[in-house]
Amino acid sequence: MKVIIDTSSLLALVRYYLPFDHQNMLFDFVYDEIKNQNITIIDSVLKECEYFSKGLIIKRLKYLNQKEFKEQFKFPYRTKDLLAPFPKKFNNLLNSNFRTPLSKRLTEAEFEEEKDKYLKSADARMIILALKIKTDNENIAIVTEESHVENDNKTFKKIPAICKILGIQTMSLPELICSKGIEIDFNESRNLCKQQ
Repeated sequence: MKVIIDTSSLLALVRYYLPFDHQNMLFDFVYDEIKNQNITIIDSVLKECEYFSKGLIIKRLKYLNQKEFKEQFKFPYRTKDLLAPFPKKFNNLLNSNFRTPLSKRLTEAEFEEEKDKYLKSADARMIILALKIKTDNENIAIVTEESHVENDNKTFKKIPAICKILGIQTMSLPELICSKGIEIDFNESRNLCKQQ
């Protein structure tokens, strides 16, 4: 299965997992999976990685910002001209199913402005790319640390809620790690996969 990974998952990876990755299993895993096009990082996520937590993601996963790596593996995935399959249907879903209750308070002009901003966001671009890949009959999931719970006063629902509507699988970073059979020892008696 191929996955598209979001910024929050990459941040969790470098903050909470790599410090225990004494054998560089995860570090190498991410490198290899990007190289083999099993993990996709889109351009807007990479841009967020450059400034989130003072660039911690780029500092720890140095290859993400190396020119040779980018050229050799056509990285990151460019989304500038990416369009949703069945654009009219997707737009209708944006106008109805993807909205949070808070968005109902906006005027039509305000909502259109928020929709335009959202369509340029990393979240929307990851969802559109996943939808495109799914339409091509490939197995795809979005790796995100977001939950379904709406607690951030945004106009549109979170990634897992929108993906549920679209039939796109989501998974957390621990689920991705465990699905690949990687076990990280946090100490002598526990590992990540046994905690689940």
